[in-house]
Amino acid sequence: MSHDVRRAALQATLSDVAELAGVSRQTVSNAMNNPDLLKADTLARVQAAVAALGYSPNRAARNLRTRSSRLIGMRFAPAQEGTANAMMDRFVHSLVEECKEGGYHVLLFPGDGEDPLAGYDDLLRATAVDAFVVTDTYLGNPQTVWLEERGAPFVAFGRPWDTPEVSHPWVDVDGAAGTRLATDHLLDRGHTRIAWIGWRKDSPIGEDRRAGWLTAMHERGLPTTGLASRVEDTVASGAEAAAVLLDDAGPTGFVCASDTLAMGVLQTLGARGLTPGKDIAVVGFDDSQVAQVVTPGLTSVRQPLEEVAVEIVARLQGRLAVPAEMNASALLTPRLVVRGTS
Repeated sequence: MSHDVRRAALQATLSDVAELAGVSRQTVSNAMNNPDLLKADTLARVQAAVAALGYSPNRAARNLRTRSSRLIGMRFAPAQEGTANAMMDRFVHSLVEECKEGGYHVLLFPGDGEDPLAGYDDLLRATAVDAFVVTDTYLGNPQTVWLEERGAPFVAFGRPWDTPEVSHPWVDVDGAAGTRLATDHLLDRGHTRIAWIGWRKDSPIGEDRRAGWLTAMHERGLPTTGLASRVEDTVASGAEAAAVLLDDAGPTGFVCASDTLAMGVLQTLGARGLTPGKDIAVVGFDDSQVAQVVTPGLTSVRQPLEEVAVEIVARLQGRLAVPAEMNASALLTPRLVVRGTS
């Protein structure tokens, strides 16, 4: 084999195999890891492309499956300034505890806002971890695709919003169910003009949560026109949106995509001499520590992060088993914690 041919074979990627075989990357991944999922002719076409290109899964990923460090890697970004959300802190604590029960430890590595793949390649090449937990599943994020192409085991906390057909295991919380609980709670207390403050339209999580508010309002035959605002997830943005909605739409209640935005609503109500829970109802999302201590207590949707951690570790153990098991993904339901603001 010539130098150029050897080099091409070494550099062949899962995407190259998919293109030559005329199938998706996920189909190639299934051919490598779960061949029983494919039809015989499809499997044969992929195997022929693999042989023609001399493709083999990333060596570091193979080592990741055969060597055991008892470490699970997770990229962890610092909390955003100007927010009231420490949800990831609670999740990490739950994940650490659950991994410990399973004989694993969590290795946190820093996130880089400019490079979403920073840290993954170094850990993969060094075989420093047995698997990954991926938490950034927003639209266009390359982490899951990058890890799948290299055959690295991982479980995602969050749905694959832009590629729902993927087979990698994930665990998520049903945001729409949570905001529907919140909206129904206010509707049952006699509110009919309930405003929504959520995130920008390019946030699938934000749109999922908005859908719960919309569904609850429409099922009661209530209008939503002019009652919604999409903003950045900061306290200041929540305060500004609340002021505009109060002036233009006159709502008697707010349902928010986060406790951060809800805290902004409380700021505006305070500045106007309005009493939360008496004059205007407010519901947040995430049940942060701030929600639990602010006066008179912020009603909020609480994510079952402890259960999320249990489900993720169970799927990690399946991915690391010999032979590997691909457990079904899980969508968990949150609950509403009612306090003084509603």
